Amino acid sequence: MDIGSTIRAIRKRKNITIAQICEETGLSQGFMSQVETNKTSPSIATLENIAQSLNVPLAYLLLKKEDRMHIVRKNERRITTSGSENLKVEHLSSTKNVKMRLVEFPPGSSTGDVPHAHEGEEVHVVVKGSIYAEQGEDTAEFGEGDSFSWNACTPHVVRNIGEDTAIVLIAIYTESDGGQELL
Repeated sequence: MDIGSTIRAIRKRKNITIAQICEETGLSQGFMSQVETNKTSPSIATLENIAQSLNVPLAYLLLKKEDRMHIVRKNERRITTSGSENLKVEHLSSTKNVKMRLVEFPPGSSTGDVPHAHEGEEVHVVVKGSIYAEQGEDTAEFGEGDSFSWNACTPHVVRNIGEDTAIVLIAIYTESDGGQELL
């Protein structure tokens, strides 16, 4: 863990000196310097005091860098295609187990000719247009603002039934963090 570098970065960003932290926490400047250079590992109680003096949650100091906020700007989104109809898929953001996708369905297009299944759970929000969704014996039509969800292990298909391009926001949760595309 690189807690010391995190503490130093927060302290500098907030224009707080080591002396100010030491005055508030009662720690010595030498100890704080060793903490910030990762030469010593403070106790949880000491970390809690440091977190309070920095005005950040203790849990934030304990997060690994890869578990912190990940930003994807609109112009930096990865764009791929999916299925036999090459649906445009914009990769919005993701965590280890949740992936957010914005999928464009041109008129008449679908996720495939036949229903497909895969690991995970999905939540869909129709941002624009009209779609038809089928999972097993369940079918429904959805318009702008409507949403639906399902366990993706049951074969399913989504189809644009409107005259214009439909856009669907999809959140996909999986237990594993395998890199496979699931649309």
